[in-house]
Amino acid sequence: MTDFNLRTLPKRILDSAKGLKKTATLAGTGVLCALSLILNQFTLAVSQFLEIGFSFLAAATCGYLYGPITAALAGVAVDILGYFLRPNGGFFIGFTLNELLAGFIYGAWLYKRKVTLLRTFLACLSVVIVVNLFLTPMWLNIMYGNAFVISSARLIKNAIKLPVDTLLLYTLLKAVEKHYKMKSED
Repeated sequence: MTDFNLRTLPKRILDSAKGLKKTATLAGTGVLCALSLILNQFTLAVSQFLEIGFSFLAAATCGYLYGPITAALAGVAVDILGYFLRPNGGFFIGFTLNELLAGFIYGAWLYKRKVTLLRTFLACLSVVIVVNLFLTPMWLNIMYGNAFVISSARLIKNAIKLPVDTLLLYTLLKAVEKHYKMKSED
């Protein structure tokens, strides 16, 4: 059974923070941030409140490769830079917190762990529950009032996207895992 393994989480968080001193980590994170910004340009707006995007793939890959602290900081950078590149309404710090938490969650589930379908699903599910279904409606309610009316549409969208996102992320992370395995064998 794949478990979250809280015993190793503090060490993995510390390792992620230490990685911020490495040039390779900063360069790789920068590339993934740029990729996330590019993928964000291809977000499909379904309605005023619902969008379908793929930038989560870069955020989750950053969490897998560099850990929760690095991915969280990358999420903040991407959110702020993304606002300037493609403003979609007013800037709201709650959405920056969403990106920070999503990066942290992906890193907490995936960093220094074997890529499994269950672990990938649990990482995606955690982000869906915490960020998409709890925090985002709360921020929209603060910004616009009565935004919880859209939560049924949000629930349906996330229920449909969760398996698709899980399979996309799993496929990508397996390729990244294989690449790094082959690289370490050389």
